[in-house]
Amino acid sequence: MPSPTSALKLFDLVQSHRVTAIIYVAAKLGIAELLRGGPQSLDALAKATGADQHALGRLLTGLSTIGVCARADDERYSLTETGTALDGAADHSVKSWVIFEGEMLSKSWSGLLESIVTGKTAAQLLGLSNSFDLMSRTPENVRIFNAAMADLTRLVTPDILSAYDFGRISHLMDVGGGSGELIGAVARQYPRLRGTVLDLPRCAAIANDHFQRMGVSDRASFLAGDFFKTVPAIADAIILKSVIHDWDDARSGVILKNCRQALPRDGTLLLVERIMPDSPTVKDEDKAHAMSDLNMLRGPGGLERTEKEHRHLLNENGFRPESIYPAGRFSVIEASVG
Repeated sequence: MPSPTSALKLFDLVQSHRVTAIIYVAAKLGIAELLRGGPQSLDALAKATGADQHALGRLLTGLSTIGVCARADDERYSLTETGTALDGAADHSVKSWVIFEGEMLSKSWSGLLESIVTGKTAAQLLGLSNSFDLMSRTPENVRIFNAAMADLTRLVTPDILSAYDFGRISHLMDVGGGSGELIGAVARQYPRLRGTVLDLPRCAAIANDHFQRMGVSDRASFLAGDFFKTVPAIADAIILKSVIHDWDDARSGVILKNCRQALPRDGTLLLVERIMPDSPTVKDEDKAHAMSDLNMLRGPGGLERTEKEHRHLLNENGFRPESIYPAGRFSVIEASVG
């Protein structure tokens, strides 16, 4: 029999979707941007957002209980350090990810039961190949997805740069690199390195704009392509960040084989991925990995792999795993041409 304490813990856990909802609403209303300059009164916030004052006060109360904002005094509200990440202009903003979670992922996860019962993704249940095909039907969803991926990459890039020395690489190609966040940061930190992003044509404009803003457009460029078809042989190292986890072993194998054919004999492959523990615990990191794994099941059809599974996948597709460098919640898995 469960104790009242354990029952209440489960009761709180099952209401987690409400936390997602109020953070999403705060992002859409621009609460963090309005509080950027300091505390504001409820009246001022209601006028600025066009929201009902009483309802907005209740939202702010909810946000204060989860540490996103706080009451500065009886009349005014301020942002906490956590809340500043909702500001779209912040260095480590996750606002785009919050909107992605609120408008796309939370809706998709409502069908998780079907995916668990059938083993199929949301797209497969609709008769489509994968979630990217489903997403491409709605251009706004593509924009939301790309912005969210840029947020995530921007968030984890400092850990990647701290974990791995890119100094010996002369030309790094980010296969599936989207908006160029990672290549831009690596190129800026390593002034002798050239960088290329390989991705679908729809990512070209945002990537090239990003390289211009970063001041690396003379050494970083975008190349349109499809990693399922071919990867150009132009670099001595290839990095894949959060790409392999999108796909099952068969489709991951296609990508890896194309990368293998593109690399020279002394080339290097870098995978930036989560590593699932063999025996997950209740630690926050393990929970994050498990939730991401289920997101892959519901979404594109991939999975988060253990170290052993990563090694097996690399060995099966022409690579020899060398070292693993922890990088926050991710790891940089280094492999050489086998």
